[in-house]
Amino acid sequence: MKTILILFTAVLIFGCTTKTNNPEVIIEANNYYSENYRPQFHFTPEEKWMNDPNGMFYYEGEYHLFYQYYPDSTVWGPMHWGHAVSTDLIHWKHLPVALAPDENGYIFSGSAVVDWENTSGLGEDGLPPLIAIFTYHNPVLEKEGKIDFQTQGIAYSNDKGRTWTKYGEPVLKNPGIRDFRDPKVMWYEESKEWIMTLAVKDHIEFYSSPNLIDWQKEGDFGIDLGAHGGVWECPDLFEMELEGSDEKQWVLLVSINPGGPNGGSATQYFVGDFDGNTFTTEQSDTKWLDYGRDNYAGVTWSDIPKEDGRRLFIGWMSNWSYATVVPTEKWRSANTIPRELVLEIYNDEYILASNPVDELKEIRGEKIELSEQVVSSSVELEMPKIELMCSEMKLNFNLKPDSGDNAPEEFGIVLKNDKGEYFKIGYYHTENKFYTDRSEGGICSFSDNFAGLHTADYKAGETMNIHLFVDKASVEVFVDGGKLVFTDIVFPKESYDKIELFSTNGSVKLFESEVWSLKSVW
Repeated sequence: MKTILILFTAVLIFGCTTKTNNPEVIIEANNYYSENYRPQFHFTPEEKWMNDPNGMFYYEGEYHLFYQYYPDSTVWGPMHWGHAVSTDLIHWKHLPVALAPDENGYIFSGSAVVDWENTSGLGEDGLPPLIAIFTYHNPVLEKEGKIDFQTQGIAYSNDKGRTWTKYGEPVLKNPGIRDFRDPKVMWYEESKEWIMTLAVKDHIEFYSSPNLIDWQKEGDFGIDLGAHGGVWECPDLFEMELEGSDEKQWVLLVSINPGGPNGGSATQYFVGDFDGNTFTTEQSDTKWLDYGRDNYAGVTWSDIPKEDGRRLFIGWMSNWSYATVVPTEKWRSANTIPRELVLEIYNDEYILASNPVDELKEIRGEKIELSEQVVSSSVELEMPKIELMCSEMKLNFNLKPDSGDNAPEEFGIVLKNDKGEYFKIGYYHTENKFYTDRSEGGICSFSDNFAGLHTADYKAGETMNIHLFVDKASVEVFVDGGKLVFTDIVFPKESYDKIELFSTNGSVKLFESEVWSLKSVW
């Protein structure tokens, strides 16, 4: 295969007016990221195609974010690792492409770690090397009809991730399996070795290594558990402490495409135990991290300092059912807002809750407090000085109104505009079902799979908290402290500028609710 060489130059685009010899891209805010539907507080590439986030780690004050990237088109192509860094998870600085295809293949998803003890021997000057491990996808072998065209390779950096050197040949050969990819690596303290969690067709395999170079298979999981409507991808294994206790459990994330609860791509999770060999669980039902259509392939940051202690997550905010045809022009795809994962007990079961990271409070601007009121039919909220399409809302509802009225059959929130387009968020109280509906949300014609109602079973208590983040082309919904999450992209022809509350055949009470405008991070 002809070697693909990518020469990165710091070219200023979209109205930027300054440049520097520094390899990091310096951007002026004027008119930057101002295209139609361009998110203002979500990470997006400057231009061209992006999908899975991968290789995330924290080192010396910086959060590193890598992502699947094709710098030559706005549709999927030969995969590279794009790269950005942040000191706060919110404001990102674009860096040059970190890894480009070579004779071994495209650079598919994977992970990165700080090799603190220099087990790999690749460090210099007594400092720990940064090690990226990724899947090589060889298109020549694939075209020839071979099935062993995916292998695992590594690269290392000794300059805080600014440049990367590949380690010769792949470190894990393919045993003869078509889908053999997305290595997520962690340090397993009990046996003092590295563990690789690898997606293998319809299940997970675990490998161990003393040095990140020499790997041996340990065990597998999932052939007869979980959802199997599509190929398993982008796994992540980590230990978590149960909220409010000293109990610890292991959590395994597995993305699947197709086969999600509302169609297309989605991420399931398992709670159980890992013994250094394999993962086991008593969980019998399939649990989903997000019931919207647009949170896929998400994984967590490695090497978060112990004094922080959070398990930080970010996902790709799209769906393979329509990702290549969404109506954006200079770029395609964004990431979700960063989230903290929290292990909780709910209805006598372990659940993995998701909450927006606290750092998002840094970009809050104008704030209003909503008046307490009983909603028995529909009411439009007055929110002067709030730009709805770049906002955060915390809305609290009492489902047992003081007046003695019946709890409603259905209640919810509608974001809308004067064109008659609307995005609906609601709860069927009589059916114990939460939903989002973008059927009339705006442009849907680019795909037969886009419009629709997305639902999840959920039994509410006497109150419900709905925490919303609305950006130029997305709505993220966190219910009751992230016990239930919906992430959906949406493309209204005109910005939503009105918000309505509704209730049918009964009443709900809005109380202690707040709304903020959010500042652009670009």
